[in-house]
Amino acid sequence: MEKTVTLRRQEVLFDAPMVSDVQERWPALFDVIEINAEFRRITTMPLQSRFLSQLDLHSANLLRVFVKRSGQQGKTLRDIVAMMTDDVDAGRECIIKGLCMYLNGDPKDLVQEYMDMTEGNTLSAIERTVVGIYVARQTPGSNSSDVGVILEGVVVLRDLENVALATAMLFGFFYILNMRDPSKLHYTLEVIQKIIMELDAADLSRKAQSLTSKVDQ
Repeated sequence: MEKTVTLRRQEVLFDAPMVSDVQERWPALFDVIEINAEFRRITTMPLQSRFLSQLDLHSANLLRVFVKRSGQQGKTLRDIVAMMTDDVDAGRECIIKGLCMYLNGDPKDLVQEYMDMTEGNTLSAIERTVVGIYVARQTPGSNSSDVGVILEGVVVLRDLENVALATAMLFGFFYILNMRDPSKLHYTLEVIQKIIMELDAADLSRKAQSLTSKVDQ
């Protein structure tokens, strides 16, 4: 087992294969349990449990920062915050989407919602997605019927319970597959890495520094 893990890691680091090739060669890696295990092997830190607990820890301060934002962005952030309910998973999803918006991104760059996963336009959109999370709903506003992760136009994880878990798995893939941040999600992933997860926390960008100072006020 140890030799297999070492060989897999060497292939990822030195050969830089396409995600589809990794999935074909190492299918067991594309599983929540194995993603958590591989992330811990690389960083010595738990992935899923730490991400969710740290997100919850920062939620109240992030909400406070969101609602103070001015202008059109502030209005959109307050609309996102207003969608929060007592449902923990829905609340975490709002925090993640709010973080994208606050950092001058578009939540849709991270999370896309689809009504029919077999429809031609949906399949084409997935194929064009470099990195992202999909949420399948039967009707707009209804509970999700499926949540998953897309990498390089391929659905690599399905049947996840919620967007927060999908975000944790997506973040884990960046370490496991040695991927570079896409430009549209750079600041969101930086904040997840350095502020939420507290990994490699030195050299924050100005946006991340600004958010940290506001959260700490």
